[in-house]
Amino acid sequence: MLRSLGQRPVTGSDEDPRVAELRSAVARLRRELAALPSDFPDRGVAENELASLAAMASGGAPETPRLRGSLLLIAAAIGSVSALARGLRGVREAVDLFGEPPRT
Repeated sequence: MLRSLGQRPVTGSDEDPRVAELRSAVARLRRELAALPSDFPDRGVAENELASLAAMASGGAPETPRLRGSLLLIAAAIGSVSALARGLRGVREAVDLFGEPPRT
Protein backbone atom coordinates (compact mmCIF):
# COMPACT_ATOMS: atom_id res chain seq x y z
CA MET A 1 0.00 0.00 0.00
CA LEU A 2 1.13 3.56 -0.60
CA ARG A 3 2.06 4.97 2.80
CA SER A 4 3.56 8.29 1.82
CA LEU A 5 1.15 10.95 0.60
CA GLY A 6 3.92 12.52 -1.46
CA GLN A 7 4.87 9.29 -3.21
CA ARG A 8 4.46 9.29 -7.00
CA PRO A 9 4.12 6.31 -9.30
CA VAL A 10 7.30 5.32 -11.10
CA THR A 11 5.52 4.47 -14.34
CA GLY A 12 5.63 8.06 -15.54
CA SER A 13 1.93 8.53 -14.93
CA ASP A 14 0.67 11.74 -13.37
CA GLU A 15 -2.06 9.84 -11.52
CA ASP A 16 -2.33 10.55 -7.81
CA PRO A 17 -1.24 7.33 -6.04
CA ARG A 18 -4.01 7.83 -3.47
CA VAL A 19 -6.61 7.71 -6.24
CA ALA A 20 -5.00 4.57 -7.67
CA GLU A 21 -5.08 2.92 -4.25
CA LEU A 22 -8.72 3.91 -3.74
CA ARG A 23 -9.70 2.56 -7.15
CA SER A 24 -7.91 -0.73 -6.42
CA ALA A 25 -9.45 -1.14 -2.94
CA VAL A 26 -12.95 -0.37 -4.23
CA ALA A 27 -12.56 -2.86 -7.09
CA ARG A 28 -11.37 -5.53 -4.65
CA LEU A 29 -14.33 -5.01 -2.30
CA ARG A 30 -16.78 -4.98 -5.23
CA ARG A 31 -15.41 -8.35 -6.39
CA GLU A 32 -15.66 -9.77 -2.86
CA LEU A 33 -19.23 -8.51 -2.52
CA ALA A 34 -20.20 -9.95 -5.92
CA ALA A 35 -18.73 -13.33 -4.96
CA LEU A 36 -20.63 -13.45 -1.67
CA PRO A 37 -23.34 -16.08 -2.10
CA SER A 38 -25.58 -14.84 0.67
CA ASP A 39 -27.85 -11.86 0.48
CA PHE A 40 -28.36 -9.28 3.22
CA PRO A 41 -30.85 -6.43 3.57
CA ASP A 42 -28.59 -3.53 2.60
CA ARG A 43 -26.54 -5.20 -0.11
CA GLY A 44 -27.94 -2.80 -2.72
CA VAL A 45 -26.87 0.18 -0.63
CA ALA A 46 -23.32 -1.18 -0.39
CA GLU A 47 -23.21 -1.86 -4.15
CA ASN A 48 -24.49 1.64 -4.97
CA GLU A 49 -22.00 3.37 -2.68
CA LEU A 50 -19.12 1.29 -4.02
CA ALA A 51 -20.17 2.36 -7.52
CA SER A 52 -20.20 5.96 -6.29
CA LEU A 53 -16.68 5.60 -4.86
CA ALA A 54 -15.49 4.05 -8.12
CA ALA A 55 -16.93 7.01 -10.06
CA MET A 56 -15.26 9.49 -7.70
CA ALA A 57 -11.92 7.72 -8.13
CA SER A 58 -12.22 7.74 -11.91
CA GLY A 59 -12.91 11.47 -11.90
CA GLY A 60 -9.61 12.54 -10.37
CA ALA A 61 -9.12 13.85 -6.86
CA PRO A 62 -12.34 13.16 -4.93
CA GLU A 63 -13.66 15.32 -2.11
CA THR A 64 -12.72 13.89 1.28
CA PRO A 65 -16.11 14.53 2.94
CA ARG A 66 -17.89 12.67 0.14
CA LEU A 67 -15.42 9.78 0.41
CA ARG A 68 -15.99 9.53 4.14
CA GLY A 69 -19.76 9.70 3.72
CA SER A 70 -19.73 6.85 1.23
CA LEU A 71 -17.41 4.83 3.46
CA LEU A 72 -19.78 5.29 6.39
CA LEU A 73 -22.75 4.12 4.32
CA ILE A 74 -20.83 1.09 3.05
CA ALA A 75 -19.72 0.13 6.56
CA ALA A 76 -23.29 0.47 7.85
CA ALA A 77 -24.70 -1.52 4.92
CA ILE A 78 -22.18 -4.35 5.20
CA GLY A 79 -22.64 -4.48 8.96
CA SER A 80 -21.24 -7.63 10.42
CA VAL A 81 -20.59 -9.59 7.23
CA SER A 82 -17.24 -10.92 8.36
CA ALA A 83 -16.32 -12.19 4.89
CA LEU A 84 -16.09 -8.56 3.74
CA ALA A 85 -14.15 -7.19 6.72
CA ARG A 86 -10.75 -7.32 5.02
CA GLY A 87 -12.00 -5.63 1.85
CA LEU A 88 -13.80 -2.96 3.86
CA ARG A 89 -10.62 -2.29 5.83
CA GLY A 90 -8.76 -1.81 2.54
CA VAL A 91 -11.29 0.77 1.38
CA ARG A 92 -11.10 2.56 4.74
CA GLU A 93 -7.30 2.68 4.55
CA ALA A 94 -7.48 4.04 0.99
CA VAL A 95 -9.94 6.75 2.08
CA ASP A 96 -7.65 7.58 5.01
CA LEU A 97 -4.87 8.40 2.52
CA PHE A 98 -6.81 11.55 1.66
CA GLY A 99 -6.39 12.85 5.20
CA GLU A 100 -8.81 14.51 7.53
CA PRO A 101 -11.45 16.83 6.10
CA PRO A 102 -10.89 20.51 6.95
CA ARG A 103 -12.59 21.58 10.16
CA THR A 104 -15.00 24.49 9.90
